[in-house]
Amino acid sequence: MIDLYAAGTSNGMRARIALEECGLAYTLHPVNLAKGEQKSAEFLAMNPNGQIPVIVDDDGPGGTKVTLSQSTAILLYCAEKSGKFMPQDAATRPAVLQALMSASTDITPVFGALFAVVNSKQPHAPAVQIFKDRLRGFFKVWDDSLARHKCCAGDEVTVADLSLYAGYARIKGAAADLVDDLPNLARWAEMMAARPAIQRALKF
Repeated sequence: MIDLYAAGTSNGMRARIALEECGLAYTLHPVNLAKGEQKSAEFLAMNPNGQIPVIVDDDGPGGTKVTLSQSTAILLYCAEKSGKFMPQDAATRPAVLQALMSASTDITPVFGALFAVVNSKQPHAPAVQIFKDRLRGFFKVWDDSLARHKCCAGDEVTVADLSLYAGYARIKGAAADLVDDLPNLARWAEMMAARPAIQRALKF
């Protein structure tokens, strides 16, 4: 059994999507970020950075206990443990890894910066616009790519799709204008949203 410590951020969603889609048994332990539960001594013992998500797998490789943070690392761990969503073909894997890194390291950090500026005591309008333009640009590139492919890295759902959907869902809920009027992205998002595991994962 895996213990998941998370909240309904894009990073938390990414980890829970990974567990649900990979069919791994887990227990969710909601972390109240507003109350600072991620800064408790108990949580910091799992992740000294005081950030969600964290998983604790008592049945890791060789039966060893694994404690792991970083949502994309958790996503790859789940894919490896389950044998799902990561192609075994060496020629196919580079495109999946590139798409995964784009989905994880481009979208979520920029949205986090945008969210922080917008919710600051004195939001800086030029900075807000810079982050919005950057995110919109990323999603336009994804829309172009999804015009050529059914999924993020080809015709099969992979870790890249699971990662991107976490960021997309969070942005769709908080700043929908950044993903509006992108028909290929919308088609892909509708396909992902229809997956039962995705629907379960987003219910924090």
